[in-house]
Amino acid sequence: MKTKQLTDLVLQSLEHEMVGVKIYETALASARNDSLKREWGRYLEQTEAHVQMLEEICAVMKIDPHLQTPGRRVVRAVGAGLLEAMKVAKAGGDPRAAELVACEAVVLAESKDHLDWELLRKCAEHLTGTEADTLKSACDTVEEQEDEHLYHTKGWCRELWFDALGLEALLPPPEEREHVKTAVAAARAQQAADKHR
Repeated sequence: MKTKQLTDLVLQSLEHEMVGVKIYETALASARNDSLKREWGRYLEQTEAHVQMLEEICAVMKIDPHLQTPGRRVVRAVGAGLLEAMKVAKAGGDPRAAELVACEAVVLAESKDHLDWELLRKCAEHLTGTEADTLKSACDTVEEQEDEHLYHTKGWCRELWFDALGLEALLPPPEEREHVKTAVAAARAQQAADKHR
């Protein structure tokens, strides 16, 4: 495994989780649905914990958590774009549109998070000792949370769009009501809901 790329992945993951905190804080300001607010509030707390875990991973792996890499700067720029999009939508004066943009921003951010932790899990399999144990332990905690963040928020986004389009919407979405944690379970929940629309 290439050490330089692993370092960059850890730093990109740390940067993305740090931006993720800001994304959730900003998205919460646009959330109108009380269930969505509660869910995102919980995800915000988990994301703050993910930052701490990645800082611990940096310490164990002897990675400077402040080191700037080209990949990390790209992650920061993408996050800044998502934050700006939410601010523009909120300033537009249409609360429903602002909520949709916030939801889409969270889905995009969670897609990157999901990938990062999947890659970190694979890296842990190729490490040894304390580094492997620390990374594996973090992945054991975070991966299921990231699955929930991604699949539930995708469901929210879809159902909020249905509602905005004047179509039958299921709020909260079936992914949340059925507590899905996998892509297969999310697809099943969506298919079952679509049969009853």
